[in-house]
Formats: sequence, C-alpha cells, structure tokens
Amino acid sequence: MENPSGSPSGPEQDTRASGTGDTVARLNQAFGGRYVVEREIGRGGMATVYLASDVRHGRPVAVKVFVPAVASAITPDRFLREIEVVARLNHPHILPLHDSGQAGDLLYYVMPYVRGQSLRQMLDARKRLAVDEAVQITREIAAALDHAHGQGLVHRDIKPQNILLHEGEAMLMDFGIAHVASDMPEEALTQPGFVVGTPAYMSPEQAVGEPGLDARSDVYALGSVLYEMLAGQLPFKGPSFAALVNQRLVDTAPPVRQFRGDVPPAVAAAVDKALSRAAADRFQSAAAFASALSSPLSLPAGRSVAVLPFVNLSPDPENEYFADGMTEDVIAHLSKVPSLKVISRTSVMAFKKREQDLREIAARLNAGVLLDGSVRRSGDRVRIVAQLVDARTDQHLWAETYDRRLTDIFEIQTDVALQIARALDAALSPDEQRRIQREPTSNLEAYQHYLQGRSCLVRYTAEGMRQSIVYFERAIERDPGYALAYAGIAYASEELVVTGAEKPEIGFPAARRAVEQALALDSSLADAHCMLAQIRVVADYDWAGAEEEFKRALELGPSHADTYDLYGRMCATIGRFDEAIAMGVRAHELDPLAHRSDLATTLLRAGRHKEALDAAIKGIEFDPHYDRGHATLGWALFLNGRHDEGIAALQRAVAMSGSGSTWLSQLGQAYGMAGRIEEARGILAQLLADAGERYVPPYHLAYIYVGLGEYETAMDMLEQAFEQRSGAISGIKGSFLFRQLHDHPRFIALLKKMHLQ
Repeated sequence: MENPSGSPSGPEQDTRASGTGDTVARLNQAFGGRYVVEREIGRGGMATVYLASDVRHGRPVAVKVFVPAVASAITPDRFLREIEVVARLNHPHILPLHDSGQAGDLLYYVMPYVRGQSLRQMLDARKRLAVDEAVQITREIAAALDHAHGQGLVHRDIKPQNILLHEGEAMLMDFGIAHVASDMPEEALTQPGFVVGTPAYMSPEQAVGEPGLDARSDVYALGSVLYEMLAGQLPFKGPSFAALVNQRLVDTAPPVRQFRGDVPPAVAAAVDKALSRAAADRFQSAAAFASALSSPLSLPAGRSVAVLPFVNLSPDPENEYFADGMTEDVIAHLSKVPSLKVISRTSVMAFKKREQDLREIAARLNAGVLLDGSVRRSGDRVRIVAQLVDARTDQHLWAETYDRRLTDIFEIQTDVALQIARALDAALSPDEQRRIQREPTSNLEAYQHYLQGRSCLVRYTAEGMRQSIVYFERAIERDPGYALAYAGIAYASEELVVTGAEKPEIGFPAARRAVEQALALDSSLADAHCMLAQIRVVADYDWAGAEEEFKRALELGPSHADTYDLYGRMCATIGRFDEAIAMGVRAHELDPLAHRSDLATTLLRAGRHKEALDAAIKGIEFDPHYDRGHATLGWALFLNGRHDEGIAALQRAVAMSGSGSTWLSQLGQAYGMAGRIEEARGILAQLLADAGERYVPPYHLAYIYVGLGEYETAMDMLEQAFEQRSGAISGIKGSFLFRQLHDHPRFIALLKKMHLQ
C-alpha cells in the first residue's frame, strides 16, 4: 500500500483522485520541467500530497503542498529558512527532504515517494503489535528523534500517521510541517482543522500551549505511540480536545500491563516514565528512552514510592496514632531524597483498610513501589515489619523485621528510609544523609504528644487544628527544642486564620513566632520554610520573599506536595497562571487525594471554565464527601452557565462543612448573582448575627455584597479585610469571585497597597 507521507493535522486519505487542475498546472510551471506532477495521492488538514516524477534522477517523489489558508499564515522566507534546516537532517530513520520552494502563493517541499504503510494503517489492521516489534519501532524512531534534537529541532507531532514502515524499518516523517507550523500566528492555528500536534499524543505542556518545547515533549508523544502499539488503545481517550487535556493534567495513564500481561516490567516501567505528567520526571532524551527499552529489569518508573499506612497490630487500639506516626515519619524521611517521588500522607491514608490489592493501590497512586508494614507495640518494646514491593511484579525488593526498644523508634525510621533509598539506587549526598539521620527529639513522651497533634491536625477542621496546638504545646513542654512541633503550631495557627476560624491578630503572631522558633532550631526543616513562605503571602504580601522561601522548601523537601500547592496558589494570585497550573499538577501527582480539587480552582482563576469543570468533576469522583470539592464544582458549574446545578453543589458543600462561613458566604454570593436576592440577604443576615458570637471575616461578607451588586459595601469589607489580614484576602487579584470589581478604582488602589499592581 502506498503511503509517501504523514499529515500533522489528521490521518491522510489515499484518495487516488486527480489533483485540482489549476494547482497541478501552477506547480508544474514552477518546477520548470524538473518535476512533473501527476496526481493527488493524499490530503490532510494542512497539506495536500501529489505524486510526481523527478525528471533529472528518474525517480518518483511526493510533493507536499500547504493548503492556501496555512500558506498565507507562514512567511515564505521563514518557511524556506526552516525547511533548509530540516533538510540538513541526515539519519536512516528520517524520511529526507529533497527540495522546497514557492509557486506563487503555494509553499511546497519534496520527499522521496516510498512504497509502504504507515504505523496507523498497521495498527488499524492488527490493533496491537508483538512486544519485540513495538519496541524495535520505538527504538528506531527514538534514534531519529535523538538526531533531530541534537540539531535543535523538536518534531511536535509524533503519531502513528507520521511513522512509515518500509522494508522492515521505521522512518519518521513530517519534520517540515510540524516545525514550520509551530510558529504560525495563533489566529491561524485556531481555525478548524489546523492543530500543530495531535491531541491524542501530545504532551501536557504542549496541550496547554507552553512555549519552548524540548525533547521531553517528543518523548511523551513517542511513549503514547508505544503504549498504543502494546495495549491496542491510547493511554487517554476523551470526546473532546479539552477532555484529553484535562486527563493529561489530572489523571495517570493505566499501567500498560493492565491490558497486556506479557509486557516485560522494564518496558512497562519505561512507558510509565515516558508518560510522566511533569517533563522533569520523563527521560531527558529520546536516546535514554531507547536505552531503557533494551535494558534488563530495572527500577519502577520514576522511583515513585508510596508508604502505605502501617497496620496497628497492638492490642490497644489507642496505639493507632503511633502506627500512623510511623507512616508519616518514614514519608518525611524519604521526602528528603531528591531522586525519589514520594506520595504524600493524605493520599496513602485513603488505603488504610487495604480494600484493594497492591497493584490496584499502586495504579491509583501512580507509584512504582510500595512500602507495606505493621507495628506492634507492647510496653516499652516495639516490633516493626516492613517490606518494599514492586507492585507491578510483586517482587520483594527489600524486607526487614525490627524487634527493639521503643526508644529506638527514630533509629528504625531512619534505617527503613535509608534501606529504601539503597534498594532504589537513589544517591544521597552526605548532607542529605545527615538530615535523614537527625532525630527530631530525644524525648519519647514529647514524640507521642507530637503524633497526637498530627492526628488532630489532619482532620482539617477548626476543632481539630485547635486541639492539635494543645498537643504540640505539650510536646514542646517536654522538649523545648522540638522544631517539628513548632512547625505544627505555625501551620495550624495560619490555617485557622485563612479559613476564617480565628482572628488574624491572634493567629498570625502565633504562627510567626512558632515558625521563627522552628527555623532557629532547625534551618533545614522544609515544613518550616514552607510555612514562612505562606505567612509572607497571607500576612505580609511579600511575594518575592515568599517565592524565595517556597524554593528553599522544595530544595529541602522535593516531594512536599503542600509546598507545590501553596506555591501554585501564590503564582495564581500574581497572575502567573501557567506556572500555577504546573504547580497544581505536581501537587496532585504527589498527593492525588489531598489536592483533588485545587487544579480545578486554579483553572477557574485562569478563566478556563470548561477545563475547570472537567477537573472539578474528577475531584468529586475521588471523594464524594469532600466539601471543598463540591464548592469548587459548584462554581465551575455556575461559571459555565449552569446556575441551578452550581447552587445545588454549593448547598452540599455548606451541609458538609458544618458551621464555617466560607462556603455559606459563597452560596450567598451565588444566590445574589442568580437573582435569588431574598435568599442571599437571608445568609447575609445570618452571618451578621453570628458575628456577635464568633469571628466572621469581612472577607467572607464581601462575597455576598458582590453577589448583590453592592460593590461599594463589598469594597468596604475588602478594605477592612486588608487592614485585618482577614481570611484569604491575599488572593483577591487571582480570585474569580471578585472579577466584577477588577475595574473599580478602590479595588485597583487596594491591589497597589498589596504590591499586586
């Protein structure tokens, strides 16, 4: 079957139809007898392909001509210059370019006419390929890409249609169109049929329009092609471009071995790594991807580790918090290893009951390896059993049993973390080893109070946070040098203010004192640097200082999901939405259940309402009982014009959250915006009455006044909130709930006071 070329915007059709007489005549005139165009043999959204004869060399060639609408959007000089660069590629697995030029308003280039079939045609006929065959094709295309990347060229449109199979070898086509079209004006690319790249295969960063794509974007697309060759289906499927983009940003591709059990673990691991959402987690070159496909059984993709909740085997159920503390501390130690991706506490705790097998848990958490363990405490003795398992193969990578005195608990935690790092061949610098081996306290009673405080804190309720402070203070009474306990007080105190449960003049000074003390005791504590950054955001409006601390926190704790989340919120506040989305994606990767709605919120702030709705729906699927998830879904629905559904979701959030004023005030705003004025005023009256007995942030009242269209009163509330540092006032510039005020002179003046204008 003939297939001389691919198309960047869709499958080609071997039409066998005669080309338009006028176009053929113009081309033949331009060629001046060098080439004789015979007929049209293929057509795509951006180009038409003609069969021609190379008169001088007596060989058939394929002439690819941009359709007029595309040609008019490309500067001819730029086209010829870039095609000249592409033409210099010289590799046995790249279909070369013979010639290029301009015929009036037509731009064209000439390629060999090769008899063969595309990989797309082969997959349509066979659905999936033998593992060795799929790997060989991938390695040959990876070699072609590595050559092109070395010349500074990124293909941008790797897909089965652009891979030609000729005499048993794979050849890559269409560098020309993909590379030249990448710099077309945006208005041209948004026309129907003109897409640089194919949604089913493009990388997350390409899908969201990030500039400066590099080799890792092509690696992702090639990983998608390999996945399809092995599994017989794409890693992601969706009814629309927006749905596909959202899946790439939020979801993890199902393990390929889920559909094809005979795929070797090393190949499955390489596919997983190539499809990592973050470019930094992928192979950094196509050559590295090819090498991994031919290597023996290797480490699971990305060295992604999930520490499952240690099972409490103690006879006293009160020791449950001790088992949970063991889980958290091992996670904290591993999070200090830069080359590991460690799933955060909130997500792993969802699997405490072990209702799924290890393979299912690993797939849900996108983890290559799992640490599974148990704790039995009796008197002053503790027995800990731990095993590290490759979830895809059930292979035990390491196991150990510790029968020790309770006072040795920190030594055990350190040993477990170091053993995991060794098993995964994760290199540690001397400083990183010292930080892992550092004991947080020498007082066992202080440690137990700290664990009780953590147990209360992670309820994420006002009552839980207040109780956590009590336990953290008890820990400090036993050990005044306990830096982690101070960091815990800082976190709880700051969150109480931001959620509106505590007055700023009480919560912020307490948080500031605690974080300063934590850093004085241990300047390498990532949690403390993260909280200092957050305080600089919410209380100081010191954006540069906050960013410096966020970066330091990530240096010290590369797998700290909360840091990515809070850093992303700050980026959204100052208008850096692409970075905010990337941070949100990373937070979700590290803690998919804790940050299940944050990406949707960021998309709402960026004005990408349809994408936000898809992400919000996915967040509810993670946890139907999550109040923040329902509130986010409510606004995503509302801002997409589905007012009644949005209000219903906000009502569910209010019912789930109890007595807090955040979702109640936002429900009041939605009522007002939907014209349900009496209901909006009813909520306003309720909150004003409550303010006599408990703290109600003026920031929350501003929501309702905006909904009612009473903008001057809303500004009164926001200015009060600014003076008090009330609620989430630091985020007003990026908030989608105050867009009606963006042009108000008082709002602009307020942004200037906050160094946001």
